[in-house]
Amino acid sequence: MNHPVKIKICGMKDPENIRETGLLNIDFMGFIFYEGSKRYVTDLSASDVELPDRIQRVGVFVNASAETIKNKIRTYGLHGVQLHGTESPELCEEIKASGVFVIKAFGIDSNFDWKILNEYTEVTDYFLFDTKSDQHGGTGKTFDWAILQNYTLQKPFFLSGGLGPDNINNALLTTDKRLYAIDLNSKFESEPGLKKTELLKQVVKTIKNEQISS
Repeated sequence: MNHPVKIKICGMKDPENIRETGLLNIDFMGFIFYEGSKRYVTDLSASDVELPDRIQRVGVFVNASAETIKNKIRTYGLHGVQLHGTESPELCEEIKASGVFVIKAFGIDSNFDWKILNEYTEVTDYFLFDTKSDQHGGTGKTFDWAILQNYTLQKPFFLSGGLGPDNINNALLTTDKRLYAIDLNSKFESEPGLKKTELLKQVVKTIKNEQISS
């Protein structure tokens, strides 16, 4: 790896687990505001998601209204928004104009139409490439990363989908400078929404050390 890749831990919903994970050397923490997810945030307060300044809070939404998204931004002090549904470029633009960064997620398989990304280039800050599924992420399954050879734009991206201790090293071997961050979720859980902090601690340390030494 010839450039530092950031780390996002997604699907957090337990206050104590959030606090413990916030002690790790990570860059983003994701909170899912989608009722169809097992990691749906239901009763967290703003104080529950207070984190060190170095960690940015990201809200994950699936086809929510702009009003709903903006309300969560205000309530939880979100720094960024991840849109994981079929949100329009117009919605992305509206949310971006509210002062947060926007990550537009896409489910990837061998039949993905890469031309779709062109509509979103100017109205987002990052793309996120995940394994295509009906449940909008959290499948624990990877997609064939070789497909990313078909990605021709320069916008930086988050890599998601089944990343765990057994394959993160392979992800970090990429020489693609557009890889901005890796998104860790289900492979580090004891149950949906509850992360194994000791396992995360080991992996985060490995990731950071490998990038320093490479």
